[in-house]
Formats: sequence, C-alpha cells, structure tokens
Amino acid sequence: MIKLRTYVYIDALQPQLAAYMATVSQGFLPVPGDACLWVEVSPGMAVHRLTDAALKATRVHLSQQVVERTYGSLVIHQRDQSDVREAGRVLLSRMGATVADRETCRIAWQETLRGMTPDHCVLINRQDRRGSMILPGQSMFILETEPAGYIVYAANQAEKAASITLINARAVGAFGRLILAGREGDVDEAAAAAIDAIQNPSEA
Repeated sequence: MIKLRTYVYIDALQPQLAAYMATVSQGFLPVPGDACLWVEVSPGMAVHRLTDAALKATRVHLSQQVVERTYGSLVIHQRDQSDVREAGRVLLSRMGATVADRETCRIAWQETLRGMTPDHCVLINRQDRRGSMILPGQSMFILETEPAGYIVYAANQAEKAASITLINARAVGAFGRLILAGREGDVDEAAAAAIDAIQNPSEA
C-alpha cells in the first residue's frame, strides 16, 4: 500500500524558488511561472510507478526524483497548469487516494533572528551554497516541517508575499527546512505567509 505523505500544487513558481530547484534538479529544469506538483510517498520505491503514470498520461516534465528506502519524492512541472493538475489526478488514481489522504503538515521549528552577525552569516553561507547569501544585519527566518515536501509551497508563498532572499529550501528527507533573509519587515511578512501556507496547503 502506498502512503501519501505530501501533495502540494504550486500554480506559478516564483523566480528564486525556480532557480533554487534548478540547482538540485536532475532532470528538466523548471523556470519561473511554471506550475509544479510536489509529491512524496512511502515506501520510496513506489515513486517510480507514479512517475511513469504521470509522464505517460500528460505533457509534464520531471525535474526531480528522490528515491530513499522510506520516502520517495517526485517533482513535475509544466507551463500549462491543466497538465500538472491532470498529472496529479492520474497519480492519485493510481494510488487509490485523494488529496485528503495526505499527511497533515506539522511545524517542527520556527524562529526569527534579528540583526545577524557577520560570523553567523559567513557560516550559513558556506553551508548553504545552492541558495543566495545572507548579509550581516539582515533578519533570518527558519522553518522546519514534517513531512518535508510542504516546505516548497511555504517558500513559494513567502516569495510571493515579500521581497526576501531565499537561502535554503530543503524539501526531502524526514524534515523540510526553509531559511529566508532580508529586512526585518519583509521577513516578518514572508514568515507569516510561509506559516499560513503550511496550515492551508494547496490542493490543485
């Protein structure tokens, strides 16, 4: 039996998130404005069956597939939103599931730090080389979620809401992690949008 952990539909990838996803993409690179579907299931190997069904039924492109023993994730995208929505319906049908069967996202950690010090910024920038850099004096927002995949929706909604810099958006594994930086007011707006996204994830 396949368990649906994460099912998140994004209507239009924002520029920073699309660029970040492209740095880890193993397949077709997403571009800003693409519709996107992030699905995470258990056991991990089941992701191949679902990927096969989605690609054969629609015109979506596969940008990422992570297959672990416990969890498996797939990311598909296409400029036409209807293709991505249809791919989602195909996946759910193949699983015998509905969106309502996905796991409820839990916030494992959230925190905002003000006026970051140079030493702290340097360390973070050296650790997270796929995103942008955080600068001394900026505020930083950290969000961790379980399951991990919901973090991409939080990142996209945060980028829509405010002028922030995307530092990290890790959405695979046991926990997802989002790190944003920017001016204090912008970070507060983005944080509120990210938390709202986690509490009210999209259904496509």
